[in-house]
Order: sequence, then structure tokens, then C-alpha cells
Amino acid sequence: MNSMSLTTLERGKTTVDVAALEALSAQLRGTVLREGDAAYDEARSIWNAMIDRRPGLIVRCAGAADVIAAVNFARENRLLVAVRGGGHSIAGSAVCDGGLMIDLSPMKSVRVDPATRRAWVEPGATLADVDAETQAFGLAVPTGINSTTGISGLTLGGGFGWITRKFGLTIDNLLCADVVTADGKLLRASQTENPDLFWALRGGGGNFGIVTAFEFKLHQVGPQVLSGLVVHPFADAENVLREYRAALEAAPNELTCWVVMRQAPPLPFLPAEWHGKEVLVLAMCYCGDLQEGEKATQRLRAIGTPIADVVGPKPFTGWQQGFDPLLTPGARNYWKSHDFTELSDSAVEVVTAAIPRLPGPECEIFIGHVGGAAGRVTADATAFPQRSAHYVMNVHARWREPEMDQACIDWARGLYEAAKPYAAGTAYVNFMPGDEVDRVEAAYGGNYRRLLEIKQRYDPLNLFRMNQNLRPVETQRAA
Repeated sequence: MNSMSLTTLERGKTTVDVAALEALSAQLRGTVLREGDAAYDEARSIWNAMIDRRPGLIVRCAGAADVIAAVNFARENRLLVAVRGGGHSIAGSAVCDGGLMIDLSPMKSVRVDPATRRAWVEPGATLADVDAETQAFGLAVPTGINSTTGISGLTLGGGFGWITRKFGLTIDNLLCADVVTADGKLLRASQTENPDLFWALRGGGGNFGIVTAFEFKLHQVGPQVLSGLVVHPFADAENVLREYRAALEAAPNELTCWVVMRQAPPLPFLPAEWHGKEVLVLAMCYCGDLQEGEKATQRLRAIGTPIADVVGPKPFTGWQQGFDPLLTPGARNYWKSHDFTELSDSAVEVVTAAIPRLPGPECEIFIGHVGGAAGRVTADATAFPQRSAHYVMNVHARWREPEMDQACIDWARGLYEAAKPYAAGTAYVNFMPGDEVDRVEAAYGGNYRRLLEIKQRYDPLNLFRMNQNLRPVETQRAA
């Protein structure tokens, strides 16, 4: 084999000769994979089974030096670049067709200093990796709700989960980051070093470079939290949601309660006659004193006549993994989402009307309650602007058979359109599928123009464009 064709950054194809590939391999501690190599298919497989792309080349990085070498190689050979952390993006931006995939998943180190309550995390770590190390010292950083998610993509998009109301978004707990920029330089981004880049990284996604290390501040959490599910018949959904909304008005920041509406999976604590039937689930977590948690959750647990209440003390690491069985890799997934400043009666009616039309047993609607500490940050303090959105709705279509694609996608899009009149207009970029390029400006609102300026400064050729892309001004003019 004398040469290899790969998709370029801007034009058709280019040829990279064997000598260039051998020179790249010689620089790396990691490995280079091509189609036909034993580990190639595993490396290109990601969480969303709808995405089936075949990179021309995969560089599995062992450290920052490998990332620098891969970025330089891509830039010099004008290759399309995808960056994989945990591979959990709904849009599938971790993998490209024909280009260079920079795989960070081997970089999983997590180092904790319990005295200073700091953690240094590499970009291939999952949320489970982070929790395992931090909880060994009774500490935590706010992250998401599926432990197989990668810390990198979650953080760069904002990051919210069970302890966000108490301690803020993931980005609110980011102290600094090491970043490989498009010119192959390794920069430190913090409040005092390259502060414009640090601002943009906190919510702006992977548009500005590849983070090779994160430093987070940690908080005392657990090791046990009061958490669990309260399951209601879906017939009571509208009343439960109205009482849920009222109960949250006085909820302390230690308490987070989210809603899931779907067909009941065969959970062991549910009577068999409810398996497969439509239910509304209140999923709650109190991250403070357990006795105070019993008081704080009392009003929510007193709503209606539930089928089951399994709220109780649980290890925080276990609760963080509680939804993993419903979110395993290998299924086809399509999401649509809205932010809401309030959960109005009209919004409740629209959302509940979609559940009797569920196209499959794994499809669901999720409503997350945020606010609290995350809402006390000004909209322009970080790139993440939607600080006044107290609720986030994710319409999660999930199925197995390709022939169900259209029905499931149409269901998600239909609910999205019906709920639009009652929504805030912003969006959480981590929940946006790959076909929502027209929503990027609205997602960033008043921060969009500043983000474009920073993109122009750090990535003027748009090397990092496999994401919810912020196109630099010069490439917009050339289009």
C-alpha cells in the first residue's frame, strides 16, 4: 500500500503517503488504527447506534504529546477531524467519515487531592471514573446522570446533574484546563491565563481546541444520599406534574427532583401488572443530611397515590449509575429538547399528550429541574447562557430496529414543535442532535457573537468543526 486517501478539511480528498503515516506513528505513545486493524471497529463505535461512520485514520492518544502530534498531522494534511472523549454525544460528533478521529478514551487518569479538594482529570475519563476516585474521599464534582458519559463532552457543553442545584454546573466548578489549539500549541486556560479561551470552553463545546486535562474543585457529598424513585400511574400525570411544580417552589438547593414519563420497564419493585404500562416517575436526590432529606422530600412523596416509593439512603456512586441500565450503548437514539423558565399548564398539557403516542417501549420524556446555584451565575459569566431556565425537557426517542427510524424521529420532532410556544428558546448543546445546526445561535443567545470572535482567534480555519459548530467569520464569508 503506497498511499491512503482521507477526507480533507475543506476540499474533496488528499493523499497521505506511507512515510507520513509512519512518521506520525513514530511520534506517538499511543497507536494508529486503519480500517482492517483488529481494534478499528471497536474504536469507531459510539453510544448512539444510529451513527455508523468510518474514519480513514484513528489516533488513540496516550497523552497530550499524542494529541499535539495528531492535531499537527491533521492540520498539515488538511484532514477532517473528529474528537472522541466518551463517545456519548447524541449528534455522533466523536466520529467522522474518511477523516482523522482523535481518540482520547485511553486517557482516563483521575487524581484527587483531598486536602485542597481538587481533582485533575484526563479527557477520556467517564463520570464513573471521576466518581470512583472522588467518592473515595467523600468528595464530588457536579456531573450528569449516566455514568458512562465522558467527562470531556459533558463539561464543555455545560454539565448538570443531581447536585447541580447545590453546587452549580460542571463548568462552574472548572478551575482550569490544558488545551491543544488548532496550531498545535498547548495552552493553559483559567481565570488568569488565556481568560477568553477559558470563558469559551465553559459551554462552548469542542470548538476551540482539545482539552487534555481538567482541574475541578470538589465538594463534600455522601458517601450516602437520600435518593430513589416514586412511580405514579400515568393517568394521574397532569395532577402530579402540577403538584410537583408547586412543591419545587420551596425546595432547598440540596434537593433535586426530575420527571421521567415512559412505559414502565420490568423493575423488581414494580408489580408485574405495571410492566410495559405508561407511568410517571419522580426521581429525586437530596445531597445533604439524611434526616433533613426525609423532611425535604416529604411533600413530593405525598403527591397522589404512587405505585411504588423506593426513596431511601443509597451510596452516591450507586445513584449516579442508577439510570445506566436504561441508557446502554447499542440502541438507536434521537433527541429533541427545550428549556423552560416555568412549567406552565399549557406545557404540561402538550407534554403529557405525547405519552399515549409513544412509538416504542424505550422512548421517554425527561424533565430536569435545575436553577439553584446554577441560576445564580450571570448569563455572560460563561459561554453557557441559559441560567434562568429552571426546567430542561429532553424528548428521548430510543429504539432498536432501523425500520422504526422515521416513526421515532417524527414523534420527537412533533412534541418539540408542539412545545415550542411555551419554551425559552435556548437549548442545551449536549442534548442537540446533529441536524440542529440552525439552533446553534439561539442556544448561545447573547454570548454567540463573542464566541465567534474567540473561535476566529483560536481556530480560524475551523479545524474543530465536528460539534455544534461556531463557524469563524472568515469561513462564513468564504461559504
